[in-house]
Amino acid sequence: MSAADEGSARASERGSVVLDLQGRTENPVAAQRVLGSYLRDLRQRHGLTIREVKERGALAASVSKISRLECGIVPASERDVYDLLHFYGVRDQETLAGIHDLLRQARGSAWWQPYKDVMPDWLVRLISMEAQAQVIRTYETHAVPGLLQTPGYAAALVRAGLPEANEDELRQRVELRMRRQELLCAADAPRVLAVLDQSVLMRRFGSPDVMREQMRHLRDLADRDGVNIRVVRLDSGVVAPPSAFTYMTFSARGVSEEMVYLETVGGAEYRTKSGEVRHFRRSMEHLQGYAEPRRASLDLLATAEKRFSVS
Repeated sequence: MSAADEGSARASERGSVVLDLQGRTENPVAAQRVLGSYLRDLRQRHGLTIREVKERGALAASVSKISRLECGIVPASERDVYDLLHFYGVRDQETLAGIHDLLRQARGSAWWQPYKDVMPDWLVRLISMEAQAQVIRTYETHAVPGLLQTPGYAAALVRAGLPEANEDELRQRVELRMRRQELLCAADAPRVLAVLDQSVLMRRFGSPDVMREQMRHLRDLADRDGVNIRVVRLDSGVVAPPSAFTYMTFSARGVSEEMVYLETVGGAEYRTKSGEVRHFRRSMEHLQGYAEPRRASLDLLATAEKRFSVS
């Protein structure tokens, strides 16, 4: 009996895997996540590890690529997907039609398509993941998180980071950041926790007016349901992580239930392994324990706003 036939027999004993398309969207990365989740469930129902799938010749790919495919982290090629479906013994025409539709969605365009010229691939993926997250927790040491920036602050930040950018590129990058924030007004908006090092409130980008507007904007956001802004004082005594990170949790199946995003000088990294994610989850809990309570954090934002009023 072939490896695929063995797998099919075992899957039959365990029950078939249903392709769940409920709640899907035309978001390309969301489609990749649903597809990856389905492939992962198929493998697990067959009682196979990723390494066993590779060793049995199901796919001419590395273990890490198969893992990323199941997590929705890399775009799935039709050949890879159909090779895996054949290996797992998927023959149902309705399921195959659903897979075909997911592949179409994964190749599709999204609202950010007009900004592709100023968007690295890692930012495309971050925006897509934010749209699928149930909770977004972010820790910042240097600047206000992108989801919470005003246009003036965003423009000043882009100018500081990309001094050679022309006005059109600057405009597009700021527009992109503002469009990205529309997520917070959606009916199914994720809950957001922003833990800010107090130095973020002191480090000036742009004019005092820009900073004053940004501090006021943070106070306004913190009064919303679903947005929690907490400040870690400089004298808190916390041993903080050396760099910013974003920890996201997802209610839908796919990718994994948790993911960590780390922005680097040359790009970004995504962490999905349980041990690594657990480390960042504990770091976030540690930071929250040292952060000022919500009301005291609002007072610190008000103090920062006043400080820039007299600068």
